[in-house]
Amino acid sequence: MQAAEVKTSNPLSSRADMVGALKQMLAALDKQFPEGASHFSLGATSAHYSDAIAEMEGLSRALWGLFPLMAGGDAEPFSHKYLAAIKRGVDPQSAGYWGATEPYDQRLVEMAAYGLGLALLGDKLTALLSEADVRNLHQWLNQITDAQMPDSNWNFFAIMVQLGFKRAGLPWDAAAIERRFRMMDAYYLGDGWYSDGPGRPKDYYISMAFHFYGLIYATLNGEDDASRAATLRERATLFAEDFIYMSAAQGESVPFGRSLTYRFAMVAFWSAVAFSGLAVFSPGVVKGVVLRHLRWWLQQPIFDRDGILTLGFAYPNLAMCEDYNSPGSPYWALKVFLILALPSSDDFWQAPELPLPALNTQRTIAPAGQIIVHSDRSRHVWMLTAGQLELNNYVNTEAKYTKFAYSSRFGFTIERGRYGIKHAACDSMLLLSEGDNYFRGRRECDEVVVTEQAIFSRWSPWADVHIASWLIPCGDWHLRVHRIDSARHLQSVEGGFAVLKAPHRNEQGGSLVSAENGVSGIFELAGTAPREADSVVTPPNSSIMFSPCASIPVLRGNIAPGRQWLACAVQAAITEQAFDFVLPQLHIEEQALVINTPEQKNNIVIAF
Repeated sequence: MQAAEVKTSNPLSSRADMVGALKQMLAALDKQFPEGASHFSLGATSAHYSDAIAEMEGLSRALWGLFPLMAGGDAEPFSHKYLAAIKRGVDPQSAGYWGATEPYDQRLVEMAAYGLGLALLGDKLTALLSEADVRNLHQWLNQITDAQMPDSNWNFFAIMVQLGFKRAGLPWDAAAIERRFRMMDAYYLGDGWYSDGPGRPKDYYISMAFHFYGLIYATLNGEDDASRAATLRERATLFAEDFIYMSAAQGESVPFGRSLTYRFAMVAFWSAVAFSGLAVFSPGVVKGVVLRHLRWWLQQPIFDRDGILTLGFAYPNLAMCEDYNSPGSPYWALKVFLILALPSSDDFWQAPELPLPALNTQRTIAPAGQIIVHSDRSRHVWMLTAGQLELNNYVNTEAKYTKFAYSSRFGFTIERGRYGIKHAACDSMLLLSEGDNYFRGRRECDEVVVTEQAIFSRWSPWADVHIASWLIPCGDWHLRVHRIDSARHLQSVEGGFAVLKAPHRNEQGGSLVSAENGVSGIFELAGTAPREADSVVTPPNSSIMFSPCASIPVLRGNIAPGRQWLACAVQAAITEQAFDFVLPQLHIEEQALVINTPEQKNNIVIAF
């Protein structure tokens, strides 16, 4: 199954189209699913857990699509295999038994899918099992009740299981639900935002985990837990008003953070909004966000020759994956099919699909340390970030979290080696070297301040090198200003957005790359350390958006010991006609940065 064939044969404009797309994906899995098995293999690559657990994970993640399909009353030919697998998997006497779990066990993650099935289907699911099967299922899932897990979104897995028990009429533990919610309330940041645990990032897990599960809980247990349900819905509403800005007009979302291989789970939140009837945007707007997103994905080469979702983002790419990504991991993407639990008569399916609502050009999201900008009628969405750090240090954590900017159109590049600038993922980063061709950039910030006008961060790539950086949105441009106090002689490379490989040309004291997929430029502004315009060509498979080599326009320079300033203006656009060649003007004064452009009546003044 090639992605282009799916797009041609399925317009994804109705509930029936969505059912067809899901069944096509399940049919591909079915060919890898032996009769009589309790798990199946989708590939030969490995995660940090055993292959047997990885194979159970792949089977379980298919249920995020299958259970809503069953709840919606649709005929489907696959459930008998999955039900038989569940019976074997939870039976301690079976050779296919999924086994006793351990602390921090991947099987605890997968239990949430079974909680969803019990919660959506209730006794309709248990009626398909014998009494012994139901006892075994309850006993196996009940391991999560007091399990030791990461202090993160994992707490919701235990809540989903208890919710499933309750909805199916099985013994359940109200205290466990209270305990898990209390733990997660400790990392609620306000304005609808959580961190993914104490001191953890604010990324897509807030949408596809916290609010996704929270809205399911509020919908299915709202009568019995009305106060908490109201809180969850209120927080989701606040979050939605920010999160809508992550979506571009043609369906893309801004890639950022870890677990991007889950792909269309990026908009699973909107499926939960529809499922819960959350009155934040009209059903037609929510429908448009979900369907355009899926259409965009089906234009990408994300399936292999057997129709199996690959590891990667916009194409198969193992280099970007985390150590918890097994061949079956991408099927968390099926969480977006929660909307199939809604009947065709629901307002969501009856509403005409609508474009994005009227949005401000710029949105500051202080709890997440982000400023999101919509350019070119929302066809290009880009995000400035405060440089939050994933303390687990997953693969390419700097590239995924600490770049200055991320783009719905151009994504970002990942590091492909430790030696040499071409491997160092210099797009949207300031990288520094002591002349040895090993580069350091922003990783952990000592201070972050987010305002409507700018994001400030203070970071130290060496103990005696201290950098204060300001990221300032300015129309289609963003400005980067760096005050560097260094005790070392350093070489610097600062990059714009990455586009497909193409030659650069010097423009206005900067570097411009006009490529097949868009235009990217970086231009010198006021600064005491002059820099040379250049470009860097990265290896293939370094961009998460496209597999060929990428070109990154850069400014190169030398930094002497003492205090110096660097400043540049950065922009990317879909076409050169959409590129604004009028540079903003920057003045570095004694206690402030002053920026002006011809379009703005008032200067931007940022005190420091």
